[in-house]
Amino acid sequence: MPLEKIVLASASIDRRKILERSKVPFSVFATQVDEDAYKKEITNPIELIKTLARLKAITARETLKKRGEEAIIVAADTVIYHDGTIIGKASNEQEAFVILHQLMGTQHSLMTGIAITDTKTSKIVVDHDETLVTFSLISDNEIKEYLKLEEWKGRAGAYSLREAASLFVESIKGSPSNVLGLPMSKLRYILKKEFEINLFATSTNLI
Repeated sequence: MPLEKIVLASASIDRRKILERSKVPFSVFATQVDEDAYKKEITNPIELIKTLARLKAITARETLKKRGEEAIIVAADTVIYHDGTIIGKASNEQEAFVILHQLMGTQHSLMTGIAITDTKTSKIVVDHDETLVTFSLISDNEIKEYLKLEEWKGRAGAYSLREAASLFVESIKGSPSNVLGLPMSKLRYILKKEFEINLFATSTNLI
């Protein structure tokens, strides 16, 4: 039985790049979800990312079902957790500076919630992954130079390991792809176990 397609319910450049490098056939359907209300109400980071990932997956699923499209939908949400504080995306360069200044020379937890569903059965599986990231201590001037690259835009914690942030990421404990917003090993496992999809297959066929 053929798999029609995998849909990434995200506008994240990093998540798209991860799937492209992994040779996974997919298309993108970016959902418009108002996250602010949930961020104000939910203070537990794991509960927050799983709730938002689920919401994005369901939103995409219901829209695609109305269009008559059949697909496996992958959605995710990422936050930084540091010193008891949830850190999301910076809204401007000044806020990005404050975030990076706070993280420099310390270890933080990068958490990604992942939700996978399909339009045929509406089955949904929600999980999360966590990676510990340690930053080197760099100067404020170096932070300002990094911010000129504009990698902070749209990234939780105001950085992207895929690009120049690798210059100050000292160590990673856990999934590297999770730091980029999509824990690929966990994604592979869930798709195989729960949806009978093998990402190693040369074609998008069910195993």
